[in-house]
Amino acid sequence: MNSRAQARLLPDGKRLHLQDGPIDIVLQGFGEADQVQQAYRAAADRFASILDELCSELPLLRDQARFGGREPQGMTARRMFAAVLSYAEREFITPMAAVAGAVAEEVLGAMIESAHLQRAYVNDGGDIALHLAEGESFSIGMVDRPDRPSLFGTMILDSRQPVRGIATSGWHGRSFSLGIADAVTVLAKTAAMADAAATIVANAVDLPRHIGITRVPARELAPDSDLGDRLVTTGVCPLSSEEIDQALTGGATCAESLVASGLIYAAALHVQGMTRVVSPMVLPQLNDSPVERSLVHA
Repeated sequence: MNSRAQARLLPDGKRLHLQDGPIDIVLQGFGEADQVQQAYRAAADRFASILDELCSELPLLRDQARFGGREPQGMTARRMFAAVLSYAEREFITPMAAVAGAVAEEVLGAMIESAHLQRAYVNDGGDIALHLAEGESFSIGMVDRPDRPSLFGTMILDSRQPVRGIATSGWHGRSFSLGIADAVTVLAKTAAMADAAATIVANAVDLPRHIGITRVPARELAPDSDLGDRLVTTGVCPLSSEEIDQALTGGATCAESLVASGLIYAAALHVQGMTRVVSPMVLPQLNDSPVERSLVHA
C-alpha cells in the first residue's frame, strides 16, 4: 500500500486534492452528492498506485519514442506513449512529454467508470482532463504564464464539442521548454494529446539565435531530465513587437499543421503580452470581462 499518496477535500468542501511526489492534482465532480463521493473514492484509490507504476518503467518513459520500439505496459504509461508517437519520426520527444495529461486522464477515467457525473475535471498542474455529459459545459480560463497565472482569455466548452483535454506549456512552467512562449494552451481530444502537442508548439515559439535568450543544458537543472544536454530556456529579455511576432508565427505555423493533421483542435500562444490564436473552432473571448470563479483553468 502506498503511504505517500495524500487525498483531502479542499476548504470549499467541493474539490479534492491528490498529491504524491511530483504529482499534484485538483479535481471536481458535479452531480448527486453520493455519486460525487463515490467518484472521489475511486479517484483516490486509482491515484495511489499511479506514481509507482510510472516509476517501474521510468527508463523507457524517458527514452525517445519510436515506431516499432518497445512499448510500456502500465495503463497511464501507454496513454503517454500513444500521445507522443505521432511526433516521434520528426521530433525528439519522450512519453514524459504527456505524463501530466495522461495521469489526469487516468484519474478521470476511474471517476466516470465508478459513478454517474454530470461533468468533472481533473487538473494536473494545468493539464486538464474533462468529462461532459450531454448538455453540459465548462468555462475555460487561459493563463498568460503557468507559474503565476492570470487570465488573458476565456471560452466555453460544451458537450457538443470534441475537446476533452486541455494543456498549457511554456518556459515559465514546471517542465522545461526549448522555446520562449510564456504560455501555449492547446485543446485536443484527450489531455495526454493536448499535453504532448503543447510541448511541441511551445518549443516552436522561438528566436533561435537571439542573444537576449538564456539557455542551459537540461541536465544542469535536473540531472535525470529526459532532455539530457538539449538547451532549455531559462531567461528571455524584453522583446520588440517584431521579434514577438516572429516567434509567434513560428509557433502558429506548427499549431496550424497539427490542426490540419487532426492532432489538436485549437491553440492560443502567448508571449510578453501578445497572443496568437489558431483555431477552426469558435475563438476564445480575449477580454477582461469578469469570469466565474469556479472555472477550469488551463
